[in-house]
Amino acid sequence: MITFGVTTVIFICLLWIIPETVSWGASVTISVMIYGILLWALEPIPLGVTSILTLVLLLLLKAIPVETVLSGFASPAVFLIIAGMMMAKGINQTKLMERVTYGLLSKWGNSPKGIFLGLFLLMQLQAFFIPATAVRVSLMIPIVLAVISAVGAKKGSNFNKLMLVGTAYAGNISGTAILTAAVGNILTIEILQIYTGKTLSYFHWFLYALPIWVLLILIIPFILWKCFPPEEHSFEALQRQMKEKYNKLGSFTKAEKKCLTVISFTALLWITESLHGYHPTVPAMLAVVCMALPQIGFVDWRKMVDINFDTILLIGATLSLGFALIESGALDLLAALFSSEYILQLFSNPWGALILIVVISQIYHLGVTNVSTAVVTLLPVLIGLSVEVGLDPVVISFASAITVLFGYVLVVETMPNVIVHGTGLIDQKDFYNPGIWATAASTIITLVVAFTWWRWLGFWP
Repeated sequence: MITFGVTTVIFICLLWIIPETVSWGASVTISVMIYGILLWALEPIPLGVTSILTLVLLLLLKAIPVETVLSGFASPAVFLIIAGMMMAKGINQTKLMERVTYGLLSKWGNSPKGIFLGLFLLMQLQAFFIPATAVRVSLMIPIVLAVISAVGAKKGSNFNKLMLVGTAYAGNISGTAILTAAVGNILTIEILQIYTGKTLSYFHWFLYALPIWVLLILIIPFILWKCFPPEEHSFEALQRQMKEKYNKLGSFTKAEKKCLTVISFTALLWITESLHGYHPTVPAMLAVVCMALPQIGFVDWRKMVDINFDTILLIGATLSLGFALIESGALDLLAALFSSEYILQLFSNPWGALILIVVISQIYHLGVTNVSTAVVTLLPVLIGLSVEVGLDPVVISFASAITVLFGYVLVVETMPNVIVHGTGLIDQKDFYNPGIWATAASTIITLVVAFTWWRWLGFWP
């Protein structure tokens, strides 16, 4: 409660400190945004409570109309995450995920490297079918904990750190190239449409980000292995156990076949978005309906709607804050901070601007630790700045959004980090060493791909 009290005092002080020349709506919106950022980062109260609190304060202090305050919840991004979490629940009601995991571990589970790489790659595969990094990591944690328990690894052991920190990092990078695989990606598309009327399709996002994703899949496991070389453990019992469980599953059930059909068709619709024009939310919602329909479906609806509403409230509230920044005029004030002659000169060179964007996004994400909040508060300013200096706001937004996904150093930077840390088996200090190396590697990889691949494709001059 001390943290909550201190942040509340800061909020009240901000309302008094901001000059009277700033309109009341803009003053309240900026104060509430900073208050929300602090509460989301420090988490003295649940994320969902903070989300509602920001909306309530905007309403009570009459900063903007109620329609604007609640407008974030009308965004397709909110419904995509709802549908994505429901899809994950539906998939989890079948034996499909167990079949894939047991099959993988029965083949690769004879060594720590095989187990680690197998589960790391499984996280990447899930990105095609299960939206939101938090949902995928939540599905993987029980499997990872079972592996740690089976080999007898203790808290503080390198194998324990390798598997858990590796799960968090695998979740963080799994959203890189798949538009629907991370909330930050969807928010980026929404913000681009709001501020510029432009967008990126599922295919083009994949095309531009694919080399970054592939290089990260190669480099991040290498960094983790060097930081946490695992101890010697016997993996024969684990592999034997996985084979037994896999064999007990027998042939594919009717529910599994239906599930495979639904998620494959959904992924196909996402990939072909540029052909049919449906927003990614539409295939996801269609998948939910198909999973639950009588005869066609295969899930218990009551279990399917048992989802984490904290995430939904977080996304809706951060989007509403973005709309509030526009409506109140606060965005113009924030943009003015970056419009000095020196900043404009730095951004006048396209290549220098891209380097600055990636570095600024990395640093900004350390302070504004929630990915959704970082995207919603940083991108509008960068879009305004890029338009002013004549740069393509789509490329600038894309580079920043990709960078903000990579939160390796602090636990609170991403939901995968938070979920993994919540097991109580690793500490914040376990993230520092691999996190610094992973941050440096991700920055270099993003810039190298931008200077080569993007230029070859004509995405960047």
